[in-house]
Amino acid sequence: MKRIYLILIVLSIQFTQAQTQDLQRAKRLFERTYYSEAIPLYETILNQNRSFEVVKNLADSYYYTNDYANAQRQYRFLISKFPEAATADYYFKYSQTLKASGNYEESNKVMRDYFLTSNNQKAIEKLDKDNLVLENISALGNRFDIKNMVINTPNSEFGAMPYGEKLVFSAVLRKPHTFEKVYKWNNESYLDLMSVTLKNPKIDSIKKFSIELNTPLHESNAVFTKNGKTVYFTRNNSKDGIRAKNENKVSMLQIFKAELIDGKWRNVTALPFNSDNYSVEHPALSNDEKTLYFASDMPGSLGSFDIYSVAILGSDYGTPKNLGPTINTDKKEQFPFVSKDNKLYFSSNGHAGYGFLDVFVSEIKNNEFTTPLNIGLPVNSGYDDFSFVMDSDSHQGYFASNRKGGKGGDDIYEISEIQPLVVENCMQYISGVITDVDSKLPLEKAKVSLQDANKKEIETTLTTTDGRFSFSVDCEKSYTVHASKGDYTTASKFLKLFKDRKKINDASLSLKSMKAIKKEELAIEQQKKKEALAALELKKKEAAIIAEKAKVEKETVAKKAIVEAEIKKKEKIATIVAAEKDIVKDKERLIIKTDPIYFDYDLWYIRKESKPILNRVIELMKKYPDMVVEIGSHTDNRGNAKYNLDLSSKRATSTREYFISQGIPAKRIFAKGYGETVQIIKCEPSESCSEEQQELNRRSEFVIKNL
Repeated sequence: MKRIYLILIVLSIQFTQAQTQDLQRAKRLFERTYYSEAIPLYETILNQNRSFEVVKNLADSYYYTNDYANAQRQYRFLISKFPEAATADYYFKYSQTLKASGNYEESNKVMRDYFLTSNNQKAIEKLDKDNLVLENISALGNRFDIKNMVINTPNSEFGAMPYGEKLVFSAVLRKPHTFEKVYKWNNESYLDLMSVTLKNPKIDSIKKFSIELNTPLHESNAVFTKNGKTVYFTRNNSKDGIRAKNENKVSMLQIFKAELIDGKWRNVTALPFNSDNYSVEHPALSNDEKTLYFASDMPGSLGSFDIYSVAILGSDYGTPKNLGPTINTDKKEQFPFVSKDNKLYFSSNGHAGYGFLDVFVSEIKNNEFTTPLNIGLPVNSGYDDFSFVMDSDSHQGYFASNRKGGKGGDDIYEISEIQPLVVENCMQYISGVITDVDSKLPLEKAKVSLQDANKKEIETTLTTTDGRFSFSVDCEKSYTVHASKGDYTTASKFLKLFKDRKKINDASLSLKSMKAIKKEELAIEQQKKKEALAALELKKKEAAIIAEKAKVEKETVAKKAIVEAEIKKKEKIATIVAAEKDIVKDKERLIIKTDPIYFDYDLWYIRKESKPILNRVIELMKKYPDMVVEIGSHTDNRGNAKYNLDLSSKRATSTREYFISQGIPAKRIFAKGYGETVQIIKCEPSESCSEEQQELNRRSEFVIKNL
């Protein structure tokens, strides 16, 4: 047991020693930029050791070998596990890997959160500004047609540069042999300058550009003078064809120059501002060939690499000059190129970009540089996009990218610019026509004002002859359009705008003439009067209808009362007739039957013997206080008719006076003389009747008129 325990202790010590050795070896490889060799060691160490240094170096190794998915995973862990130790550089790298995966929203959030935590308001403002610029460039859509070239392989190809009828570029044509030296940054063979015919480029027609220029080291990014007799290119620091290293055992990049003499490239010399301690790379010539541009991380650089310029003074050179903060940032600027129309193109991951290296352009005016602009889609992507060259006359050119969908690590793409780079903030139009409400005709010279969300006037204009107006406005804001004109009403319209570029928002308004309003008011007043009169007439009609209805109802009630009274009357009459033998019906009349009442001839006074007969009638009237009686006096038809009528009236009146004297109210007794008009027996002529018949006609009747 003791022996086993000792063995375990020994094995543990050996494992720890081996792990320490692996860690030291991985660190040495990492520091010498041998990232491809460092990765498998760090991956093994990571299973037992997840320290800040191990995770950081593994993440960076993935990052520098373009394995962005694995780099993203390690940076995420690094930031979450070691937030205090993680510097801004690691947040930046993490955000770049997020952009490479298309997650721009998360990428912006990572940087914003970091700036908020570090209370860096200026950085937040720059981030917002960069995002706005990028948004405006993205709004242009695809500015180029791009095509992956047939010369690309699974290895790296980049730095394409036309040279006469050839295209010169940097490439690794094949996989390295087993014992061949490789570039341990990415385990590929070293780059050489290659060439292919421009007219019909094919992969099997690629050749090494020059035996004199190519060495076992890197050669890339050649640029030629216009006469084709001088070339500047990038190569590893070397002396007599042997790679030279600095004290950290790193071979820096340097720019070399060669001359074409008798068909061969001779006089290959390093430029005087090269150094063992920093890199000088990616040469580019100005259009007048008096200035050489290049990238370098020499002391005084603002970032890891900056763009520099140096004057070409015959066979000598001036002092390299940093292009300054307009071009250079605290990140990386490389691969300069100057076009015929004096524009500086370069790649950067410090300006507003889609991720990793993007291509930017700046105009050179009086040796000053305008603010660089991202050249847009689809040249730029979430990956490295670089070594851009373009003929400004034909708008044709080349660039390289390690984006997904290519054939290898870095591929060369042919490009054709199809749209100019005109960058504008998101804007829209508010326009319309001001018209008359009633006539629908346009109103000329109406004043139209544009107000912001706070009702502050931004701009005013007058409508044209066709009533039109237009304003250019920013997206995602609210506006109010106010229109006015003399002798017209005013009108307003509120608009809330969204993110639709160059959308035309209609703000047409209609104004009403004050003259028309007064006319309408007058018409309304007249209409009101008409309506009032009509209402009055209607009320009168309604009142008349109500009155008529009431009258009809009253008449109906009256008729009903009459009918009812008539019925009661008949019933009463029937009762009275049944009770009183002296009251009889004579056809439609009700009479009090009495003995004859006689008057002396030609006289009208009541005779004594007639009074008992009259008293009987008086008794009945007193018995029935509501009884109203008409005394009708008649004569025979002998004599004059007028005389007979007058005599009968006097006799009836005399009889009435007797009734009144006996206590019968005057209003209950009426007297009427009929003369000879109503005969019981028709005596025509008068001599045709006997005396008895004449006496029957000569009578007094008591007709009951009301009970």
